[in-house]
Amino acid sequence: MPAQSATPVKPKKTTRVARGAATNDLVFSAYAGTNDDVFPNVLKLYVPPGSKIADVTFGQGVFWKKVEKGLYKIRPSDIRLGVDCRALPYENASFDCVIFDPPYMHTPGGTAHQNHQNFELYYVNNGASNGEKKYHEAVLDLYFRGAKEAHRVLRPGGILIAKCQDEVCANKQRLTHVEIINELADLGFIIEDLFVLVRRNKPGVSRVLKQVHARKNHSYFLVFRKPTPTTYRPRKRSDQTTLRLLEETRGSTSRK
Repeated sequence: MPAQSATPVKPKKTTRVARGAATNDLVFSAYAGTNDDVFPNVLKLYVPPGSKIADVTFGQGVFWKKVEKGLYKIRPSDIRLGVDCRALPYENASFDCVIFDPPYMHTPGGTAHQNHQNFELYYVNNGASNGEKKYHEAVLDLYFRGAKEAHRVLRPGGILIAKCQDEVCANKQRLTHVEIINELADLGFIIEDLFVLVRRNKPGVSRVLKQVHARKNHSYFLVFRKPTPTTYRPRKRSDQTTLRLLEETRGSTSRK
C-alpha cells in the first residue's frame, strides 16, 4: 500500500516582525568584580546619556571611574561637604536619576567592620543621640529617609540606584535588600532591577569561634523607578450606549 503523503502545513501569518541581531553582548544581572565594573552597566541600561544625576553619597567618586566623562550631568554631594542625603538642597522633581550608596553596615565596635566607621562618624544614626534606632534598624532608617528625599527630587519616571548589602545582626539574618525593596514600594517606587556584585577576594572574620551563617561576599545594586502619574479618561459613550441606559431607566421607573 503506497505511503500517504503528509498534508502541507501553511505557515501561520503574524504581524510580529523580529528585529535586531543575535548577540550575547548584553548587560547581565550578576558580576564578579568591583563597584566601578558594574556601575557603568547599570547606567547603560537605565539612564540615558545627558541625564541630570544627583550622586548624594559621592565620596571619592569610585562609581564613576569607568564612566565616560561628560556623558552625564552629574551633581556630586556628600555629607562631609555639608549635604545630607536625608535633607537635600534640591527642588522637587529636579533630577533624572539619584545615586545612593550610604554606609550599609553598622559598627558594633572593636575591629569589626573597619571600613564602615563612616556610619557613626558622619551619619550618627547609630550614635547616642538617636534613642529610637540602633544597629541594623539605624541602617534601615538611613536608607528609608534618604530614599524619601530621592523620591522628592526625582522627576516622574526618574531612576534611583541604591547600593546595599545584607548583614547578620545580633546573630539574626537581615536581608537588607528585601527590606529596602518592601519599604520603597510603600514610598511609591517601582523596583525595576537587581544587580549582584560578587567580591573577587575572600572576606574574613577575626577571632571566629564557630561559623553560624554564611559570610557575605556579595552586594547589590537596586534599581527603582518613580512612576509617572497617569490621567484617567472616562470612556466616551456611544449613541447606542446612551439609548440603552435611557431604556433601562424608563423600565425601572415604570415597575415602581
